[in-house]
Amino acid sequence: MDKILLQIAAELKVAPRQVNAAVELLDGGATVPFIARYRKEATEGLDDVQLRELDARLGYLRELEDRRVAVLKSIDEQGKLTPALRAAIEAAPTKQELEDLYLPYKPRRRTKGMIAREAGIEPLAERLFADPALDPLTEAQAFVDAYEGGLARLTEAGFADAHAVLDGVRDILSERWAEDAGLVGGLREWLWAEGLFVSKLADGKDPNHADHAKFRDYFDYDEPIRTVPSHRALAVFRGRTQEILDAKLQLDEEVVTGQPTLAEGRIALHLGWRNAQRPGDALIRRTIAWTWKVKLSLSLERDLFTRLREAAEATAIKVFGENLRDLLLAAPAGKKVVMGLDPGIRTGVKVAVVSDTGKVLATSTVYPHEPKRDWEGSLHTLGRLVATHGVNLIAIGNGTASRETDKLAADLIQRVQQLAPDVAIEKVVVSEAGASVYSASEYASKELPELDVSLRGAVSIARRLQDPLAELVKIDPKSIGVGQYQHDVNQSELARTLDAVVEDCVNKIGVDLNTASAPLLTRVSGLSAGQAASIVRWRDAHGAFRNRQQLLDVSGLGPKTFEQAAGFLRIRDGDNPLDLTGVHPETYPVVQRVLERLARPVVEVMGKSDVIRALKPEAFADERFGAITVKDIFTELEKPGRDPRPDFKVARFNDGVEDIKDLQEGMVLEGTVSNVAQFGAFVDLGVHQDGLVHVSQLANKFVNDAREVVKTGDIVKVRVLEVDLARGRISLTMKLDAKPAGGTGGARDARGDNRYTPPARDQRAAGARGGARAPAAAAPQGAMAAAFAKLKGG
Repeated sequence: MDKILLQIAAELKVAPRQVNAAVELLDGGATVPFIARYRKEATEGLDDVQLRELDARLGYLRELEDRRVAVLKSIDEQGKLTPALRAAIEAAPTKQELEDLYLPYKPRRRTKGMIAREAGIEPLAERLFADPALDPLTEAQAFVDAYEGGLARLTEAGFADAHAVLDGVRDILSERWAEDAGLVGGLREWLWAEGLFVSKLADGKDPNHADHAKFRDYFDYDEPIRTVPSHRALAVFRGRTQEILDAKLQLDEEVVTGQPTLAEGRIALHLGWRNAQRPGDALIRRTIAWTWKVKLSLSLERDLFTRLREAAEATAIKVFGENLRDLLLAAPAGKKVVMGLDPGIRTGVKVAVVSDTGKVLATSTVYPHEPKRDWEGSLHTLGRLVATHGVNLIAIGNGTASRETDKLAADLIQRVQQLAPDVAIEKVVVSEAGASVYSASEYASKELPELDVSLRGAVSIARRLQDPLAELVKIDPKSIGVGQYQHDVNQSELARTLDAVVEDCVNKIGVDLNTASAPLLTRVSGLSAGQAASIVRWRDAHGAFRNRQQLLDVSGLGPKTFEQAAGFLRIRDGDNPLDLTGVHPETYPVVQRVLERLARPVVEVMGKSDVIRALKPEAFADERFGAITVKDIFTELEKPGRDPRPDFKVARFNDGVEDIKDLQEGMVLEGTVSNVAQFGAFVDLGVHQDGLVHVSQLANKFVNDAREVVKTGDIVKVRVLEVDLARGRISLTMKLDAKPAGGTGGARDARGDNRYTPPARDQRAAGARGGARAPAAAAPQGAMAAAFAKLKGG
């Protein structure tokens, strides 16, 4: 264990005592959020990122040690464990190197080399390799002639003549060399440093086929394997899985028939052999070639492809986690009445209005698009809902018919403002990823049993605008759509990483104990799904919690769970104002000492920066809670119940730009960053196809990783560089002074706000797609006007 602690400390560049403290807490059942927030004294300030990495490495190194013990035991039981081998095994730093050492001793099915050894050919093989001056055929024939039991017995063993015996020599030597950990490890690292990752269109595949064209970049592709970016590696592996691409590991060399390859030369160098035209050298050269071609090339290619895939998956999963974190920590609209619109064509637009607390107030379905094209009727229905329930925001799902529905919402807002100029309504296009998964989930059927599955999606879209975190935790993180190639990576590792991100985000913000759903409570530090359900049942039976201490009255929730969870649960308007803060109940006595020193009640201290900043944390520290903890308490008292998420802002999509065909080079548009990868950022422009801002186009400076500049959910202005309709690709730049590839495209309109004014033909086409849309200046409908009059009068 000391060895593991020292290794982790060196990797994280922290003191071994910090690692030891963290490991003791983790082994004791403490969660990462709890340790990061409330045990800073013990770990000397390790944050959640360091603790997550520590936890992952701890698991890996413990598995490595368990495997090391099993390997040593297996070899020892075979009577083959030498002091040198034991030392090598005990020093192996990775699972791969440990398995290389174990390979010669690993129980397995009989091989040709084993059969040859059983036939007694091994001494001949060793003699021929040790002395290339010997003539192999002569020695093999002598072996046959002198074989005990004669030729019949040798033939029965599979070696009918001298040539067959030499094949046995080859099999024995090639297997021995292929199991040489030093040789295999050296070749593997050399190939990683020098090898090329090559892909081509598979034989017999049509390059113009629609399913194949998306891999066009990899029809004739090669790149040093050590530098292949995650997204390119995963793309090639996906193409290979779909049998569209062939992928190989190659060396940049010209292979000459009859001449050794670079790999064969390295094997010879490792063996200390060189071709001196001696009688036995031809056999050794052929055996080396056989070792490379049959025993090592494919297995090493497989090893390095696995290494590349694992590295690519690790990078992709890290990006998925970062994107999910940005989505969960996106700005909440807060306590506003929201109308959710789940767009659809023939099935209609599903509508749900939710109150400022998320309660469903009304639902409906309107048919503004094909085939009914009931634009006016839809506006009439939506207007009544807006007027009746005082809608502040309209959330529009970004799926099929999103832009058409966005136009409907724009018309609605225009008419509302004609009727009631003082009524402020905004529309926002939001990601509907996972809404359908939620709609059909068991939890949705319990939460919204009276609603049809199709309408539950509209409720989810509305609620995720109010509070993205509270709504998205109801959905499996893998269904939220946080990156490319999500289904190509290790699913268990992806789930573990995304679950950790959700846990960290939930606990960073805190959870309202009296309003949180069971799925949200389940993500709170220390709480299981059963305990979360018990909290909800207690709340339903006894009413709102008045203080955190009442958690101990919940069935199945004991002191340990209380310790882990209480600090992350918030109670508004409860018995103790501290229950609204991130101050842990275990430190309430520290706050009490502060209040006694100030001679003021807590309500006169909370939020008073001048009073709190005048205090010295060291003056209130004790043996259990040091100055670091006291400083955190002061921070919470200074801004009680604060929400660390940013302020809510709305992206404005561009009129007349609804489809990728509407885009032209030079357009300056506003959009929302939907995903971020190391190589660039994807931006939703509202045209059903995200555009890519390559990392080189993010800023007028060198950018190594796109996340240095943008994050998921950011609202950005971009200029269109290129549109590839055939492949559905949009190239964008955030360097607005950059010139497009061809021409200047559209120009700024008279308002000077960089919004593109499409040519007249595009405006006509946009209008045609609106179906039976009425002119924007159409007279307000009487029923809507009456509804607003009633609303204003009330």
